[in-house]
Amino acid sequence: MGDITHPPMEQLQDLEYCIDSNPPWPETLLLAFQNYILVIGTSVMIPTMLVPLMGGSDGDKARVVQTLLFVAGINTLLQSLFGTRLPAIVGGSFTYIIPIAYIINDSSLQQIDQPHVRFIHTMRAIQGALIVASTTQIIIGYSQLWGLVSRFFSPLGMAPVIGLVGLGLFQRGFPMLGNCIEIGLPALLLVIGLSQYLKHVRLLKEFPFPIFERFPVLICISIIWIYSVVLTASGAYRHTPNLTQQSCRTDRAGLITTAPWFMFPYPLQWGAPTFSAGHSFAMMSAVLVSIVESTGAYKAAARLAIATPPPAHVLSRGIGWQGLSVLLDGLYGTCSGSTVSVENVGLLGLTRVGSRRVIQISAAFMIFFSIFGKFGAVFASIPLPIFAALHCVLFGLVGSVGLSFLQFTNMNSMRNLFITGLSLFLGISIPQFFSNYWTQDHGLVHTHAGWFNAIFNTIFMSPPTIALIVAVVLDNTVDVEMSKKDRGMPWWVKFRTFKGDNRNEEFYTLPFNLNRFFPPT
Repeated sequence: MGDITHPPMEQLQDLEYCIDSNPPWPETLLLAFQNYILVIGTSVMIPTMLVPLMGGSDGDKARVVQTLLFVAGINTLLQSLFGTRLPAIVGGSFTYIIPIAYIINDSSLQQIDQPHVRFIHTMRAIQGALIVASTTQIIIGYSQLWGLVSRFFSPLGMAPVIGLVGLGLFQRGFPMLGNCIEIGLPALLLVIGLSQYLKHVRLLKEFPFPIFERFPVLICISIIWIYSVVLTASGAYRHTPNLTQQSCRTDRAGLITTAPWFMFPYPLQWGAPTFSAGHSFAMMSAVLVSIVESTGAYKAAARLAIATPPPAHVLSRGIGWQGLSVLLDGLYGTCSGSTVSVENVGLLGLTRVGSRRVIQISAAFMIFFSIFGKFGAVFASIPLPIFAALHCVLFGLVGSVGLSFLQFTNMNSMRNLFITGLSLFLGISIPQFFSNYWTQDHGLVHTHAGWFNAIFNTIFMSPPTIALIVAVVLDNTVDVEMSKKDRGMPWWVKFRTFKGDNRNEEFYTLPFNLNRFFPPT
């Protein structure tokens, strides 16, 4: 057998900028704007799905989108400054849709006849549930409880979890792209061509950096967006089904005409939150799932930012701040809880830029364009199949980052092959099984207690959560003592504590000398 030329490597070697190195300012601003554009996809999808069910109008949807982006900007700044300090955007999450759908369908709310009044009362109920549920995440994070749980993680146990953080979102890829194949497929082919085949091309001497590698999302969206505007203006969708028109047309978002020119979101703007024990219990399940998914996303972001895996203390700190993010979601009324944006984590790898500064400036763009609503609404009119095409690439990239952790394990071990294969398969298969019933009868678990249904359906429809349950339990119960090296623990154990690796101080130390008051453990 020939010499091995690609031994296991703690950090990726072909990235241009790490977490604490910064591109030139013009490049930084464009990269930050590219991250902002990518965030818009999720920020529009969630209100578009939920606000009409709540009885809200296009104007209500526009204000919810603005509020969601505004709070996402604040939460991203807080997380990058005081949380994990990783270049990760914290925005709206699809994880919360199931408990929110349960609240929307509450009989006490559905019996309200006036749509706008029902929207306001439903929003207040969602706010109350988010506020109560956020305390769970705050306690789990700041008590260091999640740090203690993370000591049971190994490279073998976390590889399927991180992998399914990306691969488990396949429904937001080609199935959504297929709603408008003539727009989505060219977008997919274009972003692949720009980022992989043209990545070394330099167009102008004034721009020494590889434009196509750095800005494939911006270029792709610009070209395909113009193409979709032409199709819309030419009447290509005049007699097509309603789903096709909603997916393909650039004039059906209903945001540009209804968004206010200026709106400064503020706490309790929809009124005082209302509280219900059932609503709160249902929302807590989404918080627990969000913790698992964010843990995988943080570890992927660390690898793509050329940082060490976040120590247990830093991971708990990030989860605690994310709990405060959910609290802000409840106070402002974003119609969703917060988690790490997986697509933006993937963008770190696609552009090979893991700079923290880029993400912080992107957060500033979110805040600015959410206040001046008309400007943000223009970008929010981008057809969703374009974002779905980008998701195919970015989610797949995050999934492959998770699988890269297997290099630190012995994959010639039948034990490891069994655990990896079973956790990946069940992590995809079980949520798909539950999803089929969700579309048919509001969930496989369908008792008279709606909050109970929401809890189980939320947990079992999350691929990373199922992968964590299967992989971590098996990894810590099957031949544990005989398999320490096979699990990758000799490499992993030094990253459990802040002082276990001297690089941690460079990546994760708090700013403004705050470590004096919050000493790492």
